[in-house]
Amino acid sequence: MAAIDWFAQAEVAEPVPARRRPARKPAQRPAARRRPAGNVRSRREPTQRRVRAHIVWMILFALLLSGVVAVNVAVLRAHVAVAQLDQQREKLEARNQALQSEVSAASSAPRIERAARRLGLVQVSSGNTTYLDLGSGGR
Repeated sequence: MAAIDWFAQAEVAEPVPARRRPARKPAQRPAARRRPAGNVRSRREPTQRRVRAHIVWMILFALLLSGVVAVNVAVLRAHVAVAQLDQQREKLEARNQALQSEVSAASSAPRIERAARRLGLVQVSSGNTTYLDLGSGGR
Protein backbone atom coordinates (compact mmCIF):
# COMPACT_ATOMS: atom_id res chain seq x y z
CA MET A 1 0.00 0.00 0.00
CA ALA A 2 2.82 2.38 0.84
CA ALA A 3 4.45 1.80 -2.53
CA ILE A 4 1.26 2.82 -4.30
CA ASP A 5 1.04 6.02 -2.30
CA TRP A 6 4.68 6.74 -2.92
CA PHE A 7 4.23 6.79 -6.67
CA ALA A 8 0.96 8.68 -6.55
CA GLN A 9 0.99 12.07 -8.22
CA ALA A 10 1.62 14.93 -5.86
CA GLU A 11 -0.63 17.93 -5.80
CA VAL A 12 0.76 20.82 -7.75
CA ALA A 13 0.82 24.21 -6.08
CA GLU A 14 -0.39 27.24 -7.95
CA PRO A 15 2.41 29.32 -9.42
CA VAL A 16 3.33 32.50 -7.60
CA PRO A 17 2.20 35.56 -9.50
CA ALA A 18 5.10 37.49 -10.97
CA ARG A 19 5.96 40.75 -9.29
CA ARG A 20 6.17 43.79 -11.34
CA ARG A 21 8.35 46.60 -10.28
CA PRO A 22 7.01 50.04 -10.85
CA ALA A 23 8.99 51.94 -13.41
CA ARG A 24 11.29 54.48 -11.82
CA LYS A 25 11.12 57.97 -12.93
CA PRO A 26 14.21 59.82 -11.77
CA ALA A 27 12.77 63.17 -12.68
CA GLN A 28 9.82 62.80 -10.30
CA ARG A 29 11.89 62.26 -7.16
CA PRO A 30 12.66 65.30 -5.15
CA ALA A 31 16.36 66.12 -4.76
CA ALA A 32 16.10 66.20 -0.95
CA ARG A 33 15.12 62.54 -0.75
CA ARG A 34 18.06 61.31 -2.77
CA ARG A 35 20.79 59.64 -0.80
CA PRO A 36 24.39 60.71 -1.07
CA ALA A 37 26.59 58.53 -3.24
CA GLY A 38 28.72 57.36 -0.27
CA ASN A 39 25.84 55.71 1.54
CA VAL A 40 24.52 53.67 -1.37
CA ARG A 41 24.13 50.02 -0.46
CA SER A 42 23.44 47.07 -2.64
CA ARG A 43 20.25 45.17 -2.02
CA ARG A 44 22.17 41.92 -2.21
CA GLU A 45 23.19 40.49 1.13
CA PRO A 46 26.87 39.80 1.52
CA THR A 47 27.42 36.13 0.79
CA GLN A 48 30.05 34.01 2.39
CA ARG A 49 32.51 32.21 0.20
CA ARG A 50 31.05 28.77 -0.20
CA VAL A 51 33.08 25.73 -0.99
CA ARG A 52 31.77 24.28 -4.17
CA ALA A 53 30.72 20.65 -4.18
CA HIS A 54 32.97 19.72 -7.09
CA ILE A 55 36.05 20.90 -5.19
CA VAL A 56 35.09 18.75 -2.22
CA TRP A 57 34.58 15.73 -4.49
CA MET A 58 37.93 16.31 -6.18
CA ILE A 59 39.67 16.43 -2.81
CA LEU A 60 37.91 13.25 -1.69
CA PHE A 61 38.89 11.42 -4.86
CA ALA A 62 42.48 12.63 -4.53
CA LEU A 63 42.62 11.30 -0.97
CA LEU A 64 41.10 8.02 -2.08
CA LEU A 65 43.59 7.62 -4.90
CA SER A 66 46.53 8.47 -2.67
CA GLY A 67 45.29 5.83 -0.21
CA VAL A 68 45.11 3.23 -2.97
CA VAL A 69 48.64 4.10 -4.09
CA ALA A 70 49.92 3.84 -0.50
CA VAL A 71 48.32 0.40 -0.10
CA ASN A 72 49.84 -0.77 -3.40
CA VAL A 73 53.29 0.41 -2.33
CA ALA A 74 52.94 -1.42 0.98
CA VAL A 75 51.87 -4.63 -0.81
CA LEU A 76 54.81 -4.32 -3.21
CA ARG A 77 57.28 -3.92 -0.32
CA ALA A 78 55.78 -6.93 1.45
CA HIS A 79 56.05 -8.96 -1.76
CA VAL A 80 59.74 -8.04 -2.12
CA ALA A 81 60.38 -9.04 1.51
CA VAL A 82 58.60 -12.39 0.98
CA ALA A 83 60.63 -13.06 -2.17
CA GLN A 84 63.87 -12.40 -0.26
CA LEU A 85 62.77 -14.72 2.54
CA ASP A 86 61.94 -17.43 -0.01
CA GLN A 87 65.43 -17.17 -1.51
CA GLN A 88 66.99 -17.37 1.95
CA ARG A 89 64.84 -20.42 2.79
CA GLU A 90 65.93 -22.17 -0.41
CA LYS A 91 69.61 -21.53 0.39
CA LEU A 92 69.17 -22.88 3.92
CA GLU A 93 67.39 -26.00 2.66
CA ALA A 94 70.23 -26.66 0.20
CA ARG A 95 72.77 -26.21 3.02
CA ASN A 96 70.79 -28.60 5.25
CA GLN A 97 70.77 -31.23 2.52
CA ALA A 98 74.54 -30.87 2.08
CA LEU A 99 75.06 -31.28 5.84
CA GLN A 100 72.78 -34.34 5.94
CA SER A 101 74.80 -35.83 3.12
CA GLU A 102 78.03 -35.26 5.06
CA VAL A 103 76.51 -36.82 8.21
CA SER A 104 75.34 -39.90 6.34
CA ALA A 105 78.76 -40.24 4.66
CA ALA A 106 80.52 -39.90 8.02
CA SER A 107 78.34 -42.52 9.70
CA SER A 108 78.46 -45.09 6.90
CA ALA A 109 79.59 -48.65 7.75
CA PRO A 110 82.51 -48.84 5.25
CA ARG A 111 84.06 -45.66 6.63
CA ILE A 112 83.79 -46.92 10.21
CA GLU A 113 85.38 -50.26 9.21
CA ARG A 114 88.33 -48.47 7.57
CA ALA A 115 88.82 -46.31 10.65
CA ALA A 116 88.78 -49.44 12.84
CA ARG A 117 91.39 -51.21 10.66
CA ARG A 118 93.65 -48.14 10.89
CA LEU A 119 93.45 -48.42 14.66
CA GLY A 120 94.35 -52.15 14.51
CA LEU A 121 90.94 -53.55 15.29
CA VAL A 122 89.68 -56.67 13.53
CA GLN A 123 86.15 -57.83 12.85
CA VAL A 124 85.02 -60.78 14.98
CA SER A 125 83.09 -63.64 13.50
CA SER A 126 79.54 -64.10 14.71
CA GLY A 127 80.37 -67.54 16.27
CA ASN A 128 82.88 -66.02 18.71
CA THR A 129 80.45 -63.42 20.07
CA THR A 130 79.44 -63.67 23.72
CA TYR A 131 77.43 -61.33 25.86
CA LEU A 132 78.40 -60.19 29.32
CA ASP A 133 75.80 -59.26 31.88
CA LEU A 134 77.33 -56.37 33.77
CA GLY A 135 74.25 -55.57 35.83
CA SER A 136 74.01 -58.77 37.95
CA GLY A 137 77.66 -59.08 38.88
CA GLY A 138 79.60 -58.82 42.07
CA ARG A 139 77.49 -56.51 44.04
